[in-house]
Amino acid sequence: MTAESPLDRARLPASTLLVARHARLRQRLDTLSLDALVVTCAPNIRYLSNHTGSAGVFVLTRDGAHLLVDFRYRDAVASLQRSSSACPDLVVRDVPASYDEALLECLGDLGASVVGFEAAHVPVATHGRWQRMAGARQVDVTFTATESIVEDARVVKDSFEIATLRDAAARLTGVARSALDAVRAGETEWAVAGTIDAAIRDAGYERPAFDTIVASGPNAARPHHHPGDRVLADGDLVVLDFGGVLNGYCCDLTRMASVGAPSSDARRLYDAVYDAHQAAIAAVRPGVESTAVDAAARSLLDSRGLGAAFGHSTGHGLGLDVHELPRIARARADAAGVRLEPGMVFTIEPGAYVPGVGGVRIEDDVLVTETGCDVLTAVPHGLCSR
Repeated sequence: MTAESPLDRARLPASTLLVARHARLRQRLDTLSLDALVVTCAPNIRYLSNHTGSAGVFVLTRDGAHLLVDFRYRDAVASLQRSSSACPDLVVRDVPASYDEALLECLGDLGASVVGFEAAHVPVATHGRWQRMAGARQVDVTFTATESIVEDARVVKDSFEIATLRDAAARLTGVARSALDAVRAGETEWAVAGTIDAAIRDAGYERPAFDTIVASGPNAARPHHHPGDRVLADGDLVVLDFGGVLNGYCCDLTRMASVGAPSSDARRLYDAVYDAHQAAIAAVRPGVESTAVDAAARSLLDSRGLGAAFGHSTGHGLGLDVHELPRIARARADAAGVRLEPGMVFTIEPGAYVPGVGGVRIEDDVLVTETGCDVLTAVPHGLCSR
């Protein structure tokens, strides 16, 4: 059976959900004493307006919303605004020349005095250009850097996002079956990755969520190895890490395979990582600090003598970006943990890597519920021998 086209079943949140998203952001505007927020990050623009184009600027004020787009997107935005997914009370503004000029004209028309911008997404050169243009045009505006205002709002998913992420995760079951079937002695990492990418398309995803990872033998000790021309051989551990984008939302899965019967060392490594994975999932529930989930996995691997072999975080948020908040990691001076809430979606993916030998990573996507968590990825675990 031919899979449905992503374009045929593309969905966007209803207008009522956008109203709620705007309301949350406007509370932050009040808290920060901002007259407006300029949003330039494409996923954040999509989150607030349903505009899916690769260019645009969104301006949210205390009582309105403005989307600046050029001629490439005029018809698409007009069509969107006639649908049930229209952005409420949106004023669409044309960009006849440059986005910078259109933005300064918009802010001048609005009379916005203190304007926040996304510091993580606006280059220093662009910020400086805005300031110079404001002075030249005599627009009385002060640009104020903000950090993660929209990203913080995106952490807790709404009903549309949860349904989409459930669907995305469920489709990985068939992809995983194809991935595991492709692992055999004599195949190259490239060939296996190609099979996985084809299965992602056939499952109805828009595209892979990231570059598919197939890491065999010694390469399995490299957490973000790029598939190459290495030929899989008996005794290899193989890391299969892949995901897809469905209606803009990302899912992510890692499973392990062994070419031939795994060695006793490989089995011990796998068992330790699997136990760490299970310990972390058991720790997920509302009110728990994200750092405690990381600690559950890390302490288990420490107890097996593999603490030094686990160098990355236990998980990351999923949504419009494949890596977003919350971080499931150790506390850092520049990034504290967060208290888990129902509606958060993130990965659990501990790993252990031994250079020159190989490595193991096991990853699932989880949703925090009122009482614990749901594991969204229903792919069986196990060190599959191929």
